[in-house]
Formats: sequence, structure tokens, C-alpha cells
Amino acid sequence: MTTTSTSAPDEAAARQPARAERLIDAHVHIVGRGSGGTGCWLRTAWWRGPFHAWLVRSIGLPLSALRGDLDGLYVERLLELVRGSSLDAAVILAQEEVYDADGHKLTNHGTFHVPNSYVLRLAREHPEFLAGVSIHPARHDALEELDRCVAEGAVLMKCLPNCQNIDCGDRRYTRFWERMAETGLPLLAHTGGEYTLEVVRPEYADPRRLVLPLECGVTVIAAHCATRSGLFDPQYFPIFAELTRRFPRLYGDTSAFLVPNNRSRGAVLAECLRAPMSDRLIHGSDYPVAVCGHWAWARGFLPWPVFRRWQRHPNPIERDYQMKLAMGFPVATVSRINALLPRGA
Repeated sequence: MTTTSTSAPDEAAARQPARAERLIDAHVHIVGRGSGGTGCWLRTAWWRGPFHAWLVRSIGLPLSALRGDLDGLYVERLLELVRGSSLDAAVILAQEEVYDADGHKLTNHGTFHVPNSYVLRLAREHPEFLAGVSIHPARHDALEELDRCVAEGAVLMKCLPNCQNIDCGDRRYTRFWERMAETGLPLLAHTGGEYTLEVVRPEYADPRRLVLPLECGVTVIAAHCATRSGLFDPQYFPIFAELTRRFPRLYGDTSAFLVPNNRSRGAVLAECLRAPMSDRLIHGSDYPVAVCGHWAWARGFLPWPVFRRWQRHPNPIERDYQMKLAMGFPVATVSRINALLPRGA
């Protein structure tokens, strides 16, 4: 691991955490088109083309990657970024396909797919990667797939309920959540608005849908802390905050807290920086989503010299980490995930 120098006139360097535990980015996406037999796919409708091109350029890949070996180039670049950052590892996320409640695949839905076997293999090959798998609990083989993934080293299970058509509160999934609790596998579940991917059931972004897994004993991380992505989204953050008081196993992550259109999430940032909420947060970047500190500087959460230094930094993994430290997120958010992962992870 290479630790980036932090000589900027800010307090982030002084607040670097003790190195007894790994520093982990717990929310990093894998993307591919299937080159090299990965099994990935990506739907690139013409109107999404400019967005995909912008994402590719923002992480330092050429536009030609979208038409070539995107899978291999993406992983090589991600490894380079993690190794060149102050972090030790990243949880890389699979992406389940879309199913109906009876376990039938909805082949006309979904923006991209990343198989569990692919992220499990990447984690075996690279110590910088930890495998976050994705399983729709309505799949006819959901329990078998869960046990397979745990046996092969999965550290958490990720789902996007509103995009993958998963009602986490459906009682038919009770045995799946109970089995997750038995294995100690945490659930990282998207909450709040979503504009990057196709949304199938927007109401499933409500954190109250996570009560059943919590009651079954699953440790749950609500991605984005149930905040709004856009001005017209429901603001679920107060509901999430109330649920953290009821359920000690409920956490939130800071993924997408530094995106270009973050006025909506910025409205709740002050509460996230204070205890007791700050004690329930996990660090995540949402890579490859762009990291942009302009709004944080404009609202006084980042001093100008700190913003200027890190906004120009070419490593988005490091940029996200350093800006969040400078904004005042406790250093424990970067290592807290260690205590939530299954034994031996």
C-alpha cells in the first residue's frame, strides 16, 4: 500500500486513524461488458452514452475502453487506485439481475450485471479486494447461492431493492434473512433516490423495508443513509435516523456524499457529522461515481485550500477519503466495517 502525503494546511493528517485495523472503502462497483468471459453485461442506450463516457474519463480510462476490454481495463485501473491510496482494501460489489417476486428473471430490466463468481474470483486473486455478492432472495436457488458465496469468501451481500425489484420486507424472504444472520453476512442495501440506474419500484428505497432483515438478526448498512438523490425524491433520512435508535445493527454509509449534484444530501450532512449518527456510519465512495467537493466547499464544510488540493487529485478513491476526513467524518468510519464482517474476512 502507498500512503499519499498530506501536507495540505488542514487537520486531516492529524486525524489519520491508528493502523490496528484495515482502512476499507466499503462501496465500490465493478463494471464490465463481458470481455474476457467475465459474464458481465452493460446496457448502453444511446441516451446514456454521454454519461458512460463521462464516467470512464473521470476514473482515468480512455473512451475506447467502452468498445474494448472494459472489464480488464476497469479492474487494472481500480487496483492502481486502491494501491495508490491511503486505504488497504475495497469491497467490490456484484450486481444481481432483476427478478419478480416468484423468482422469474425479468430479462427486459436492469442496467448492468456483474456475476458473483466474478467478484469472488477477483477477491481471491487480489488482497486489495473483498467480495460483496448480490443475490435476489426470490431466486429459486437463493439459499444455495448464499451458502456458496459465503463458503467462497463473500464479506457482505449488496442489493438495490428499487432497481432489482426486491421488497426486503416480504415475509417470503424470511428464511433467506435468517440464513444471512446465521452466516454473519451483513446486508448493504441501497436506500433513497437513484438516477444512475433503471428504477423498477421506487418505493422499495424506503428504509422501513429493511425492518424484517433487522428483526431476523441481519446487520444492515443503509447505503447513502436513505438520503435524496434529487430535489423531488422523498427524504427518508429522518426515518433512517429513527430506525438507528430502534435497531443497534443498523448502520449507514457515506457513499455518494460527494457527488456533483449533492445539494439534497448536503441538507443532512451536519447531523451525519455529529454523534450519535456519526457512530453508525461506514465509509464508502460509490466508485466509479464522480467525486466532487464543490458543494461541500460552498457550504463551508471544506476550507478552500483543502478543497483546491484534493479536488485536483487524480485518484478519486483518495480524493473521496481525504475530503471526508477534512469535512469532519470520524476516522472510525473508515475502519468500522471490519467489526461488521464475518469472522475471518
